[in-house]
Amino acid sequence: MSRIGKKPITIPKGVTVKVVDGAVEVQGPKGKLRQAHPSGINFALADGHLVAKTATADPELGKYHGLARTLVANAVLGVTDGFKRELDIVGVGYRAEIKGKQVIFALGYSHAVVFDIPNGIDIAIDKQTHITVTGVDRQLVGQVAANIRRFRKPDPYKQKGVRYTGEVLKKKAGKTGAKA
Repeated sequence: MSRIGKKPITIPKGVTVKVVDGAVEVQGPKGKLRQAHPSGINFALADGHLVAKTATADPELGKYHGLARTLVANAVLGVTDGFKRELDIVGVGYRAEIKGKQVIFALGYSHAVVFDIPNGIDIAIDKQTHITVTGVDRQLVGQVAANIRRFRKPDPYKQKGVRYTGEVLKKKAGKTGAKA
């Protein structure tokens, strides 16, 4: 049995949880999520808590027990507080701006990079170089932030590019000139 899977999920006020066949539907003040879970893992509501249980004592099911519980706990946290990832754009002339449902990046290429904002995600830009990605789905927020970072990964020599806020980069030394 998983130690994480045994922990009950506390349901905060204002959040409704519905256990349906093969999934858990969570609705809260920030939105609504449907989280599927593997067959053999069952969820039960008991006095304000949601508990994950395995259908049998099969060790193969045990490895999904903690995963299923964590995914549903993230859904509950997402509809109450939401998730946020922050990125910084570093480099001379590198910037971003929002136009409608698109983000336009100038990242040193000969063309502007256009990124369509997916449904369920909000993007805010401060000072043209600080991007905040927010949403209720943890996986989607992280994937959108990773996709934005992928447009121009930080250079190990000059450290220009798009990086997560607080990300520590290892700077490489450049080539030295020929000594004669």
